Amino acid sequence: MRFWLFKSEPSTWGWDDQVAKGDIGEEWDGVRNYQARNFMREMAVCDRGFFYHSQKEKAVVGIVEVCAAAHQDSTTDDDRWVCVDIKAVRPFVAPVTLEQIKTVESLSEMVLLKNSRLSVQPVGDSEWNTICELGNTKA
Repeated sequence: MRFWLFKSEPSTWGWDDQVAKGDIGEEWDGVRNYQARNFMREMAVCDRGFFYHSQKEKAVVGIVEVCAAAHQDSTTDDDRWVCVDIKAVRPFVAPVTLEQIKTVESLSEMVLLKNSRLSVQPVGDSEWNTICELGNTKA
């Protein structure tokens, strides 16, 4: 299993929207960045990810699971763009803010800190465990 981070503006698609989709999940559609698309092509069903609220909140707020592998993004006919489907697994007990992440030396190489504009990105095993610990949430 690999780990990922999915960024969304909560005013567009937030954690509560994701939870409301239940086990069916929802397409992580509309991504038009080649690097993010390539990461989605690497994902496998059952991979886990952080659900990250961007803009004002800037915090990891939950854990999601990939429930459908990469497929054509339904928001476009352009076959260059794919997406995965994700479903909510559990919320974070305590959201982990970007400011908190910046203070932890072992997280200093996270893609989130190096390429903050990337909407879909990998998360290392130790990064995953550290952030779950910071959020009092079972990894």
